[in-house]
Amino acid sequence: MTAAPTTTGPRWGVVVGGLLVTLLIVFVAFGAVVPVLPPLVLDRLAGSQFTVGLTFALSGIAALLGRPYAGRLAQRYGSRPVMAAGCVLAALVGAAYAVPAGLPGLLAARVLMGLAEAVVFTAGSVWVVALAPTHRRAEIVGYYGLAMWGGWTLGPVVGHLLRTGAGYPAVWTLAALAPLAAVAVVATLPGTAPGEAGPARLLPRPVVLPGTALALSAFGYAALTGFVALHLADRGIGHGAVLLSLFGAAYVVVRLVFGRLPDRLGPRPVVVFCGLAEAAGLLLIALAPTFWVAALGALVMGGGFTLLYPALALLVIRRSPERDRGVALGAYTSFWDLGLGAAGLVTGAVAMIGYGWVFLLAAGLAAATAAVGAFATTMRAPAPQRV
Repeated sequence: MTAAPTTTGPRWGVVVGGLLVTLLIVFVAFGAVVPVLPPLVLDRLAGSQFTVGLTFALSGIAALLGRPYAGRLAQRYGSRPVMAAGCVLAALVGAAYAVPAGLPGLLAARVLMGLAEAVVFTAGSVWVVALAPTHRRAEIVGYYGLAMWGGWTLGPVVGHLLRTGAGYPAVWTLAALAPLAAVAVVATLPGTAPGEAGPARLLPRPVVLPGTALALSAFGYAALTGFVALHLADRGIGHGAVLLSLFGAAYVVVRLVFGRLPDRLGPRPVVVFCGLAEAAGLLLIALAPTFWVAALGALVMGGGFTLLYPALALLVIRRSPERDRGVALGAYTSFWDLGLGAAGLVTGAVAMIGYGWVFLLAAGLAAATAAVGAFATTMRAPAPQRV
């Protein structure tokens, strides 16, 4: 028996809309804590800059390791109970922030937060793929990812305003109550039938090449967010923060307007074009003599970068047996965490040579994304396993 949606006809769109709202709410709660942690650790818990980094690293590692297993649970028991459990865990994490347990308590909460993130996002991914029509899977997966990005973007703004206006307790309250609201949304949605699930492999074979391409593309995002302001200031241009806004605008607009391209054209041309577009944008930023050239680079980069995730995800979905899709999607998304973690270390070291070299390196790796993604489309799908 395989997992199949209980929702048919036009209502599948209503359910997907509910999942997008759920994901947005939960990731706003996650994101609200991001700008609050550094001052909490440094000013109230007598921690160091290393401890600040550790709080973020622990959640990332927990999410990285937890996603394949979360996918298997969703495939085996149905996405709705697993996603609801993840939302409840997220609410408990929000409440745990308020417990005066010092640095050990905070670090434990961050591990649980990573697990909650893995469970919510991956269970919802399995649900979305089960509901979406075959000819619109990449588009719907793209919208789902956009909801997550929206939460990560809006959450820090909300968290900063709450902390400065009402203090830490207001942030913890939001972090605890918002996921409970998400549970209420999930409870109203018809779920998917439990089905057969494959083993919870950390690295299913159909994931390796698409995941590697995704990880390589993460270097461009890490370069932009971490070093664009410093790079433009070093070149006497300035206004680096504006480029982040331009990148974000291009990311959202292209995802919304052209989100069906992977479904219509197939993953290969989209991955190749978008990888090269990301590389071109990064190259423009690296060599920009003026602000307007750098701004064009941010727009080109954002427009290319945005469709890489859904196009590569579609490749993973097509190459994975239905019983393994939950594990495969979880493992695939983990490559993003892996890429960002590696990018943070590598770009930081390269920046010591010069900020421009960071963007040149990222441009080269974005071009490699196109090459690896193209090669991945030539690989033959594994034969279905007997059960």
